[in-house]
Amino acid sequence: MPDVLIITDPVPSPSQPSAMSAIAAEMKRAVLALGSSSTAKERPIQVEVRSISELSDLKESNLLNQPILCPLTFKLPLWIPFTAREVFAACEHVEELQQQVSGWGVAIGSGVYWLPIVLTAKGPLYAEAISLSDRSSSAYHQPFHLTDAQRQPLYALGNRLLRSLNASSGVYLVQFGWDGNQVQFDRLIPFPDRPAIASVGVQTPDLFTCHWQCLTHQPIRDLSVLSAR
Repeated sequence: MPDVLIITDPVPSPSQPSAMSAIAAEMKRAVLALGSSSTAKERPIQVEVRSISELSDLKESNLLNQPILCPLTFKLPLWIPFTAREVFAACEHVEELQQQVSGWGVAIGSGVYWLPIVLTAKGPLYAEAISLSDRSSSAYHQPFHLTDAQRQPLYALGNRLLRSLNASSGVYLVQFGWDGNQVQFDRLIPFPDRPAIASVGVQTPDLFTCHWQCLTHQPIRDLSVLSAR
C-alpha cells in the first residue's frame, strides 16, 4: 500500500494523455518534493497515481493502513473512506450550489476566471486569480489582475462558501465571471484542477504544493508571485 494515493478521472488512452495526466504529475511532484512528517525520517515517501477505473483491487485490501488520499476527481467510489466526501458532493452538484449562492444575492453565470483559495488550519489564504490565456485555448495564466474593488466581494464569497460547507483544509478554486462590475459565481472546485497548472513556476508555493501542505497539516505562511508568464 502506498503512503499517498492520488486518484484521477480515467485517462482516455495511453496514446492520448489528458490534462488530468498533467495535473496528476504535478501533484505527485509536489508530494515527492515535500514528503510527509510521518515518513520523512524513516524512508522515501511512496506515491501512487491511479484512475478511478484502477481501484478495484483496493476494495478487498486491508485499509487499516490507509494511505493519504488525494482525489483529483469527484467520482471517488463510495467504499473508499474519505473525510471530505460531503464537500466534494456539494461542489459536484453545481446547480444546487448555484441556488444556494443565488440566495445570498450573488449573480450566477458562466466563468472563465478562477480565484484560488488555500484553506489552512489557521484560515484562508487568497492567491492571485487565474484566467484563460486565450478564450480559444486551454492554456491558463496567473496572475490575472483584480482591483481591490473586485477582490473584496470575491474574497467574501469564497470565505462564505467554504464556511457554509464546513470545508476541510486544501486548495479550492472559485470559478467566476463578470457582468460589468458584478461578480458571477459559476462553481467551486475542491482540488487543484487544470487552472492550477498556471501557478507552477509562478507562485510560491504553487497550488499543488499548497494542497499537499494542507492535507498533511504543514504550515503555509504566505503566497507570492515570482514572475508573470
